[in-house]
Amino acid sequence: MHTIYLVRHAHSPYTPDEWGRPLSENGFEDAKRVADFLDTVHVDRFISSPYKRAIQTIEEAARRKKLPIKTEDAFKERVLAATSMPHFESAINAVWKDETFTHPGGESNKTARKRAVNGLWKILDQENDFASIVISTHGNILALLLGYFHSRYDYMFWQQLEMPDVYQMLIEKHTMLSCTNVWKKK
Repeated sequence: MHTIYLVRHAHSPYTPDEWGRPLSENGFEDAKRVADFLDTVHVDRFISSPYKRAIQTIEEAARRKKLPIKTEDAFKERVLAATSMPHFESAINAVWKDETFTHPGGESNKTARKRAVNGLWKILDQENDFASIVISTHGNILALLLGYFHSRYDYMFWQQLEMPDVYQMLIEKHTMLSCTNVWKKK
């Protein structure tokens, strides 16, 4: 059985620079709280989306445990469209209503989910059966990944996610045995 801690990144002010967007001051404070939580659990590996805000959310935790952070493109945020969408809410709603719908230059839910799930299988297939892994990612990818296992992880679930948020999954032989929100917002 593998233990996976899916971490949604802490608060980051919006900029069009998806790769380089840093955490906000509050985001850094919450990243310290994520590290405090992860101090209480065993961790074998830290994996992150290559986006700066995701890496920064687990940097302190990895430093404390003296473990490196490996970046993995499979966990970067979904590309909604090639250009900025003027009506974000209606644009995001459209991709959640139809799994195969894509805005020009974007990824459908189906495509983004497949990318994330394949990334998870790749990691788990390389680990021993009792590995405990932290994966720092983004809201859409977290919801889509969990949605692979159960339909309750949907658009409404995505909307209620915190920044940051932490879900503990127990996985055995590509089956999710449980999923628990372990993050306590202060």
